[in-house]
Amino acid sequence: MPSPRHLWSGPWRDELSKAPSGRRGDAPDPDVEEDAAAEAPTRAQPAVGAAPPRVAVADAPPPPPYRRAIVAGLVAGTVGVIAAGGYLIGTHDDRHRASTTAALPALPSTPIKPKAGESRATKIYALASPAVVSIRTGTGEGTGFLVKDRQTIATNAHVVDNAKTVTVRFGPTGRDITAEVKGTDPSSDLAVVKLPAGSAPADAKPLQLADSSAVRVGDQVVAIGNPFGLDRTLTEGIISGLARAIPAPNNYEIDDALQTDAAINPGNSGGPLLDTGGKVIGVNSQIETGGSSSGQGGNIGIGFAVTSNTVRQVIPALAKGKRIDRAWLGITSQPSASGTGATLTQTTPGGPAEAGGLVSGDVILSIDGDQIREFSDISRIVNAHQPGDKITVKVRRDTGEVVDRTITLGVRPATTP
Repeated sequence: MPSPRHLWSGPWRDELSKAPSGRRGDAPDPDVEEDAAAEAPTRAQPAVGAAPPRVAVADAPPPPPYRRAIVAGLVAGTVGVIAAGGYLIGTHDDRHRASTTAALPALPSTPIKPKAGESRATKIYALASPAVVSIRTGTGEGTGFLVKDRQTIATNAHVVDNAKTVTVRFGPTGRDITAEVKGTDPSSDLAVVKLPAGSAPADAKPLQLADSSAVRVGDQVVAIGNPFGLDRTLTEGIISGLARAIPAPNNYEIDDALQTDAAINPGNSGGPLLDTGGKVIGVNSQIETGGSSSGQGGNIGIGFAVTSNTVRQVIPALAKGKRIDRAWLGITSQPSASGTGATLTQTTPGGPAEAGGLVSGDVILSIDGDQIREFSDISRIVNAHQPGDKITVKVRRDTGEVVDRTITLGVRPATTP
């Protein structure tokens, strides 16, 4: 089955509007791409007779007239983002490759105690909302927030798209500020926007980041953003799930997203998801739209946020204009007929897997001794490595022979089909 698709601003919207389902109008590909679109478990099937759910990025269109498109798909996928240690920052030239940039700190979070007659959400909003901004490009609008200092704004990569500069505004009465896009990382759907010195309002303080690995299902959260252009809207809910797989702008996957029922709609993309202590635990990025084929689908209680631990790793590098390289195996695969492992349907020509001796028809049984129970396990294991690391892959050949192959992981290409 095809992997879920985003609701993009700009050219993505135009392109996807031509394809009501599948992979941009093509027939669904039966193969599942390990490095692109299908190693996480399939999402729950819709009820009989119901339209399949869609995934849409929660970014708002420009003022009317505008166009939006949602493309159907159920299978979640593959190599995405992982916490500290999985990143190698720099260029492909080892002589100029920078060492891994230090992560932003994860601060302890204690639930805020509201005053008498004041809700906790009200208190969190009063403290956090001054740091939340609207971000506009020539093709769309989203949200961002100050982090690290009074010039650095975190947002989604799909919000800024390919823009070099964007228009930032603090609140409905704030002035328009032209800000520079310092860097984007489509693999994590994160971007950094840099404000001119002294342009942030005095009451706008950078938001602090919590350790998202401490988040549990049922934790209360609030989201702040600009849904449908409604400035600094607050919604409240809980964490509904952990380690969800969602598609990234470059067709790879983010495999550790938080799921929340806090209402997130087009325009919320790039805004903060905050815990009861007012600390950021995620960046709101996508929603399920319940099968709307009109492109007008809104929140149905299933939203997704990129984790704060990913933000902590990625933002410092992007703020310095660096790029993030990730490990890459270079295969396409599908579930094994036996129900355990992953059957290779193709190895990328010249890629690490082919160079290491893997061939179509091999069934991957384990990597570095970790059993592959389902094909999403490959993604998780590869994500824990850096380019250049060696892994031992145990495979069963179509002859029944079981062999080990040592593979040197490569650098993930910028995009995948």
